[in-house]
Amino acid sequence: MVRSRLTPVFLSARGCPGFPDPRLADESGMLAIGGDLAPERLRLAYESGIFPWYDAGLPPMWWSPDPRALLDPEHLQVSRSMRRVLSKGGFGITANRAFGQVIEACASNRPEGTWLIPDMIEAYTLLHQSGDAHSFEVWRADELVGGLYGVQRGALFAAESMFHTETNASKVALVAAVRFLFKAGIELFEVQFLTEHLASMGAFEVSREEYLARLKTACGKCVTLGARTLAT
Repeated sequence: MVRSRLTPVFLSARGCPGFPDPRLADESGMLAIGGDLAPERLRLAYESGIFPWYDAGLPPMWWSPDPRALLDPEHLQVSRSMRRVLSKGGFGITANRAFGQVIEACASNRPEGTWLIPDMIEAYTLLHQSGDAHSFEVWRADELVGGLYGVQRGALFAAESMFHTETNASKVALVAAVRFLFKAGIELFEVQFLTEHLASMGAFEVSREEYLARLKTACGKCVTLGARTLAT
């Protein structure tokens, strides 16, 4: 039977971590509903070009939108004012020093509400503990004022969320993450959807088909990231 492109697949819970072909997602990008957020399912999701996104009180929803938004050093736009912030802003930048603080801040600094419900925070924290999710932190002295986190599979880094409590701090985190990750061997930096803010920093769109092809290559490579202090 051929499934309608407008009908998401319903996944069973633990024990069956498979996903349908991401090309079968509907026009909004929704592919499947249900399942769980076990580490093995999340790893498979990102390797397949799929990510979870849903609200409290709902079952997990899985997405593979077309197009996908990417960012890389070639397209990264750092304005003159941002270059001054990076060189003289007095920020300290680290990687994987405070993952828990970053993801909690990403969840709490959302006046419009958040999709980072406790189950999601727990799931990504488990991925971080296994070395498959990473954070970038921006500090003002000993205070965390900005950051972002994302999932790594091979040479893919899928940025999930970022926050700031001080002007420009999330931009500093994004610029530092792109520069550091590509130097470390990351080849595909995904930001899911193209927003006006991300576009202003050089994010661009590719078709889902191109993304999946680049993803397959990236996931076949080995890149090791660790905790460290970064230079701006």
